[in-house]
Amino acid sequence: MRSLREPARAAAYPGAVTHTKIRWGILATGSIAATFTKDLLTLDDAEVVAVGSRTLDSAKEFADRHGIPRAYGTWAELAADPEVDIVYVATPHSAHHEASALCLDAGKAVLCEKPLTLDAAQAEDLCRRAEAAGVFFMEAMWTRCVPAVLRMVEMVRAGAIGEPRLVTADFSVVFEGGPEHRMRDPALGGGALLDLGVYPLAISQLVFGTPSVVQAVATLTPEGVDDTTAVTLVHPGGGVSALTCSLSADGTWSATVAGTEGRIEFGRGYTSPSGFSLFRQGELLERVEAPFLAGGMVHEAIEAQRCLREGLRESPLAPWSETLAVMRTMDTVRGQVGVVYPEGRG
Repeated sequence: MRSLREPARAAAYPGAVTHTKIRWGILATGSIAATFTKDLLTLDDAEVVAVGSRTLDSAKEFADRHGIPRAYGTWAELAADPEVDIVYVATPHSAHHEASALCLDAGKAVLCEKPLTLDAAQAEDLCRRAEAAGVFFMEAMWTRCVPAVLRMVEMVRAGAIGEPRLVTADFSVVFEGGPEHRMRDPALGGGALLDLGVYPLAISQLVFGTPSVVQAVATLTPEGVDDTTAVTLVHPGGGVSALTCSLSADGTWSATVAGTEGRIEFGRGYTSPSGFSLFRQGELLERVEAPFLAGGMVHEAIEAQRCLREGLRESPLAPWSETLAVMRTMDTVRGQVGVVYPEGRG
């Protein structure tokens, strides 16, 4: 697998989008779908032309709220719309595989919310479907697309902190939802790891690539999903990542990339950063600022649209191989801590 120092290569396919505006379909009508749609509407070269839900009433209400011309009461109708160039899948992640597979098999490009699926096997299946259909497919991991993270990658690659040796990252929040909430429901892929831990893992993957050793511990909720999880990764070449996530702790929600000659620190909220600090020998050397546009989800939309216009099957910022590597690491973590989803759900 590639590390931060090895640039990704993206495969192309025929049929790049050439019309003035990329035409989006939104699959699902929850809060994430609303946030993404609002971000899309800030782009001059994007338009939302359709929304699909499991019920027509929900789709119509969403369409009316956001000024979307067509509403469908089934996912299949959305996937069949000939005027949709790409579908954004915004369901709970327990339905990511079903929804994405439906769209890919219909020949639609897909941008699917993170985590891509519940497990690596489902994710691998979607990549195979995208390849067979010859369409663009990407996990909507905004951290991989925001300018501050891209600038960090450039600076580390250029030797700004020497040889990277350690990544520490936390995404821990106090979640107050009850046992009925999807975050605590095994059938819906609940737990801290898939919703929150995927972000620290993404930063680690960017810097070091795929780990050679994965060690994890966790405390579980009464429902059987992980409440608080700690993951230590050892990487080829000697790098180490120490990563944490929690649904019950007011953590630092920060990340640091440390090397032999300095470190880069992202402050609280590093999953959607507008900049970072570069330290050398314990002293602040530079504060690097980078734009964070709209609600932040716009950055992944911009990348998806760029790929569609260039005729790419996958994004060099979020290639399938790296998405799959993170999914496999999460599979290993869940196996070690004892989180098991119902049969057929990862």
